Amino acid sequence: MNFSGIRFIVYTLFFLILISCNHTNKNQNKAIFKYNESVGIQSLDPAYASGQAALWPCNMLYNGLVDLDENLQVIPMIAKSWTISEDGKTYTFLLRNDVYFHDTKQFAFGKPRSVDAHDFVYSLGRILDPEVASPGAWIFAQVARDANGKPAFTAINDSVFEIRLSAPFPPFLSILAMKYCSVVPKEVVEHYGKEFRKHPVGTGPFQFQMWEEGIKLVLRKNPRYFEKDEKGVQLPYIDGVAISFIIDKQAMFMEFMKGNLDFMSGIDPCYKDALLTKEGKLNPKYRDQIKLQTGPYLNTEYLGFLLLDKKKDKSNPLLIKEVRQAINYGFDREKMIRYLRNGIGYAGTSGFIPKGMLSFDTSRVKGYHYDPVKANQLLAQAGFPGGKGLPPISLSVSAAYLDLSQYIQHELSKIGITLQLDVQQAAQQRQMMRNYQLPFFRGSWIADYPDAENYLSLFYSKNFQPVGSNYTHFENPAFDQIFEKSQQEFDEKIRNNYYTQLDSLLMEDAPVVVLFYDQIIRFTQKSINGLDMPPTNMLNLKKVQKK
Repeated sequence: MNFSGIRFIVYTLFFLILISCNHTNKNQNKAIFKYNESVGIQSLDPAYASGQAALWPCNMLYNGLVDLDENLQVIPMIAKSWTISEDGKTYTFLLRNDVYFHDTKQFAFGKPRSVDAHDFVYSLGRILDPEVASPGAWIFAQVARDANGKPAFTAINDSVFEIRLSAPFPPFLSILAMKYCSVVPKEVVEHYGKEFRKHPVGTGPFQFQMWEEGIKLVLRKNPRYFEKDEKGVQLPYIDGVAISFIIDKQAMFMEFMKGNLDFMSGIDPCYKDALLTKEGKLNPKYRDQIKLQTGPYLNTEYLGFLLLDKKKDKSNPLLIKEVRQAINYGFDREKMIRYLRNGIGYAGTSGFIPKGMLSFDTSRVKGYHYDPVKANQLLAQAGFPGGKGLPPISLSVSAAYLDLSQYIQHELSKIGITLQLDVQQAAQQRQMMRNYQLPFFRGSWIADYPDAENYLSLFYSKNFQPVGSNYTHFENPAFDQIFEKSQQEFDEKIRNNYYTQLDSLLMEDAPVVVLFYDQIIRFTQKSINGLDMPPTNMLNLKKVQKK
């Protein structure tokens, strides 16, 4: 072999090594956002997108007609605009023409498949299909039906989609932002059947790569994603998402501290005191390594009184409003948050509507604060001065809330109220609550959609179980009348005014003891930027950057 041939081989080998090194470096430098999901994920089908564990990856994989911004305002998504008829019953959506499903061999000839109005007819209709048995079927209770029971979802043409309601419902647009309403391709869903749960195809910023259940879920950047940032740069910024499924919270915490996870949400007793001060601030020794984000979370934690009295049993002291009010005044919520939750949460001293909602108004809705003198006065008015003659009151709780309940128990004992704690498994407690079997119980309500109607409907008399969620069996004609007015009003300012009136009525009748409004708490590595934090606690990674 001559010198030229040897030189060619040497150059070729060098070039191959260089390409190999560059390829390796390229993979190593991929920006992958890593987080853990302790409770696991059962399905990646948006028809079953219930609970945070499933909602977060579904938010990455799918889009719907509309979405919510960080301020809970409805914004365009696949629908670039819409109109609502004067009677509030017909919603007409004009769709974008540049939205494509993720690539899959199920599409004809392997070509990119665009989204049209017929896809929404199929996708939304599927939620109401009894064979699908979606837990989200309730969201379309207001949708009109024809004589055969077919829902009024109509493709006017490929670009125009219409929904007709049986009656006006102002929160309907925000309901359409729920992940249940994501668009899916009929041919892929029908190809996989029930196995679509682990072969998801959507239109979202990330697309499915692999899922070893209970071990790891990997999503990669969607190269055809339609959204761009303010500068015209295509989203998302990062290259992918990797989700692990470590069940043990202590082990997860250690992985985060070693830098193997980019993000950790919520607080657990096993690491609460290590990361947070008593004031809810980040432990100073971690400031160079970790960032802490906190903000309102649309979740109200409360104690509920069962006001159902079929036998007119006047021996039940909880049916006396002054007793319920005395319990509300009988403990310090601020102290409870500070010492038992490391400052995470907002004391429930306003109404039932939580901080973060547009109709949350501390100036107009006066709840309960710590006032033992007032509590004693109310007990005396009820015929139990100093608690004398008041029988022990049983409070049903789950083990996760035992510390808060023991604190309330101790504080109420100071004003003569004896609280007995009935600790039950969470699932059993929820079932008994729904069956009206618990006179006094701990509950919580996380917003299904960001309209205060979702909270206030818990006290509407037409929402008694089993058709609704009125677990206290609260009934007040004045409340019902204003509630019904609010549901005919599309002006947000006027509707929120109705909501504050309703919240004030609730606080006066005291069917609940508002404990606190929850707070989102997120820890990220210093390398993570651009993570927003809406009060819905949705994980949105489209604009996240990782150094």
